[in-house]
Formats: sequence, structure tokens, C-alpha cells
Amino acid sequence: MNYKILFLDIDGTILKPDHTYSPSTKEAIVQVQQQGILVFLCTGRPLHEVNDLAHDLGIDAYIGYNGAYAAYQDKPLVNEPMKQHTLESFLLLASKHHHELVCYTSEKNYFTTLFNSITKDFAEVFQLKQNERLSDHVLDQILGASIMNVSPDQIKLYEAMEEGIHLSKVNVEGVENCYDIIRKQVNKGEAVKGVLEHLQIKKEQAIAFGDGMNDKEMLQAVGEGFIMENGDPNLLPFAKHQTTSVQNSGIFNGLKQLGLVK
Repeated sequence: MNYKILFLDIDGTILKPDHTYSPSTKEAIVQVQQQGILVFLCTGRPLHEVNDLAHDLGIDAYIGYNGAYAAYQDKPLVNEPMKQHTLESFLLLASKHHHELVCYTSEKNYFTTLFNSITKDFAEVFQLKQNERLSDHVLDQILGASIMNVSPDQIKLYEAMEEGIHLSKVNVEGVENCYDIIRKQVNKGEAVKGVLEHLQIKKEQAIAFGDGMNDKEMLQAVGEGFIMENGDPNLLPFAKHQTTSVQNSGIFNGLKQLGLVK
């Protein structure tokens, strides 16, 4: 197969729990780029928080905010802010149940509070630096959001509020009871489809690696979808392949299965 594009999740796929990546991961990226394969970061993270990693890896194409924004050659391909009334409803529910939210714009991470252990731990695990207290004036600019301190039996409270939205468990070591807000029509998979259409690349020519349930649609949108060994077991049915863990050169070994690295 003449593969043309590779989509890589960040946390648990590129980055290990200690926030580093294996030398083999960078080597794999270099090798596929030398073959003319385009590499996209595809993350739930806000893009203003991944610039240093992207520079280190030599990547300049992005899907961020779980698919709400995509850019290639400095040109936006996808830009889908959340509905303000959805956020307002979620914020009211979160306040009632003592949950916390972080809402991401193109420039900042806005937390419902900055000063409790839940939000501090979340910011530390994801090394979020551009943090401010959430205020009403940015609610029309939110590209993505995560909810903290949610017990599994409370997920349905949010999902019942609006059709086409579900909560996806964050699959990162050190983070418990945290969920990304995923939209049915705005997710990594829909963004991947948009990129493939824009670049006129066939699904069969695309590869993706992920580990969390927010990668489900992405793995289904490509011809060769890989789940990391450390991935959420519920993701397995949606992946064509399984590779080794993020701590054991998962990206390199997966690409090796396809004969793309050595």
C-alpha cells in the first residue's frame, strides 16, 4: 500500500506517563517523513500547549481539541467552537454536583477554579501552563472541554442534556474520573475525514495510533488503525491492529508491522 498520511495521538501514544517520548518514536517519524508520508498530531489537547513537542518532533500539521480545530501549512481546515448554550448548561450541572471544568480556547485554558487539588492535579499531569479562571466573555470561543471529578454513574447526567454529545474517559496515568466532552459531528474522526478530503488522500492510505476512547472515531476513519498495548480495552474493537505500549516503542513497532520503518 502507498501510505500517505499518519495521525498520532499524544498522551499515552507519543508521550509516556513521565511526559517524555521514546527516541524510537522520533526515529519512526523521521523515517516515514523521509518516505513522503505526512504526519499530523491528533490530540484532545489545546494546540497552544503542544507547540514545543511539535517542534521537537518536526511536525507542523495538527488536529487539536478532539477534532474541533485542524491546521495544515498554517491554514485552518477545521474550526468548530462548541455551542455556548451547551457549555452554560454543563457549567450549571457541574456546579450543582461539585465537578470542575477546563475549557480550551485557541490561546488559553480556562478552569472553573484554579485553586483546588482536582484542577491543580489535572493541570500538572497535562503540564498546562496558559491557565486562567473561566469567565463568561470567552464562552463563545471554546473549542473543547474536559470535566473533572465525575463518578461513572454521573456521566449520563451530561449525556442526557443534549443529543449528539458523549463523555469520553481520559486514559492517562494519574488522572481519575475525568472525561472529555466529545461531539458526534466534531471529533478526531470527523477532522481526519476532513483532512483526507482536503488533501485528496484515500482512507486506505491513512494510518493512526491512539490509546483512549476519544480516538475511537479516528481509528475508524483510517485504513490502518492501531491501539497501543496500554490503551483502553474498550477501544480494541475499533482498531485494526494492536501494537506495544507507549513505554515499549509502540509507534515504531506498529509502523514496523506495516514495513515502514526498520
